Amino acid sequence: MKINPAAWRLCVITDEVLSGGRSHIDIAQAALKGGAGVIQLRDKQASSRKLYDCAVKIHQLTTAAGATFIVNDRLDIALASGAEGLHIGQEDIPAPIARKLLGSDKILGVSARTLEEAVQAEREGADYIGLGPIFEARGSKSDAGEPVGLELIRVVHNSVKIPLIAIGGINLTNAAEVISAGAAGVAVISAVVGARDVAAAVSSFRVQSFSLKKTR
Repeated sequence: MKINPAAWRLCVITDEVLSGGRSHIDIAQAALKGGAGVIQLRDKQASSRKLYDCAVKIHQLTTAAGATFIVNDRLDIALASGAEGLHIGQEDIPAPIARKLLGSDKILGVSARTLEEAVQAEREGADYIGLGPIFEARGSKSDAGEPVGLELIRVVHNSVKIPLIAIGGINLTNAAEVISAGAAGVAVISAVVGARDVAAAVSSFRVQSFSLKKTR
């Protein structure tokens, strides 16, 4: 499945811990209202049944909005819900296996923290790379590790042909630097999910991201 660059300028990742009592579905609905082009369902603790139910509902919402739905980690949930794609980390199911099971018509994203991991992800069938954490990620991903910085975006951007979606500590004050360094888009959690008004936060990100110059 081909990635629409305009839609992927902003990916909103759901997180019920930071949401102030809002559910994954609430977050997705508000983010889509604000104009988000991609929603990623992420929950490390939920039961398979809860994730499935959330995924089915969110996919209905994204389909109606003309947006893309990605499931984090869980290949089974991605397939069962009809999601457009799957995002996996370095400790998840190997990318070649995920690609084989997903098929060529689905989107596969792979997290990377180094140039070597990014190059390998592209070689093994990834459609995009989730690169980061770029900055210190506070409150959203305790397992994210040390920031890799903007320079790695530049290096990876010049070494692979698939899009880079930067993640980790990205907000309205530093998003311009991230895009200018070569990222095709940004993935945000706390900057949107933790906002009082999710839709307004997404709208602000969209205004800023679409005003930035692309390097490719």
